[in-house]
Amino acid sequence: MTDRMLIGKKEFLFGEHTYIMGILNVTPDSFSDGGSYSTLDSALRQAEKLEKSGCDILDIGGESTRPGYTKLSDDEEIGRVAPVIEAVKARFDLPISLDTYKAKVARAGIQAGADLINDIWGLRYDEGEMASVIARSGVCCCLMHNREIAEYGQLFAEMIEDLKMTLEIARREGIAEDKIILDPGVGFGKTYEHNLQVLAHMKDLCDPEAGGLDYPWLLGASRKSVIGLTLDLPAKEREEGTLVTTVMAVQAGWQFVRVHDAEKNARAVRMTEAIWRCR
Repeated sequence: MTDRMLIGKKEFLFGEHTYIMGILNVTPDSFSDGGSYSTLDSALRQAEKLEKSGCDILDIGGESTRPGYTKLSDDEEIGRVAPVIEAVKARFDLPISLDTYKAKVARAGIQAGADLINDIWGLRYDEGEMASVIARSGVCCCLMHNREIAEYGQLFAEMIEDLKMTLEIARREGIAEDKIILDPGVGFGKTYEHNLQVLAHMKDLCDPEAGGLDYPWLLGASRKSVIGLTLDLPAKEREEGTLVTTVMAVQAGWQFVRVHDAEKNARAVRMTEAIWRCR
């Protein structure tokens, strides 16, 4: 694994710190904060709050990917995210991630100023077009594990094989190794039990000796159904459960967590790292 990564103008050093990716959904129907930041002014206020709260990267999404979501046309999604990316880039000194699996949207987002493409389909939605867009632009990417149907013989081994296919697409199209982050896809193509298993085996996923992949890893478990089902809580009351997953990501040596509440999770990271360093 590379020991550092340049995302936009910011250098991320790996090995001793877990970074915060803050979520900014400019959608009316996201599962946790749908409609909260769908105007430019409200999105900019939230971007400012996230920056002040300890956010290291801002992840902007224009299409909800919750179960039963309504798929947007490329142009509709571009219309939502491009103005926000441009406005945030002009006002804040934060690397910008664009949460999309569509090559046309990614291209427009990069032109607007996105520094990273966060692809929930791990380059497997199209025939390599997304990978080509990322490679030509030179931006970084976060490539997530996903499946249409949550059926596995051996979850861990099959996840790794699926991600190896994603990495082969990246290599074929020319994405540099030091531009890639991996995401296990908590909540995507997995049952409740699968999601718990992923969280329980985070250390193995990034450990080549355990059959894992030696890349920077990002955990996106914030407020997701695995927490809601475990604690029997609605989305906006799942922050304590989210903090537990963040602490576990730090303990597993992961490089990024993607969260809604940057302030609380940044504090959890700092506290865990302070204790962990004493070991």
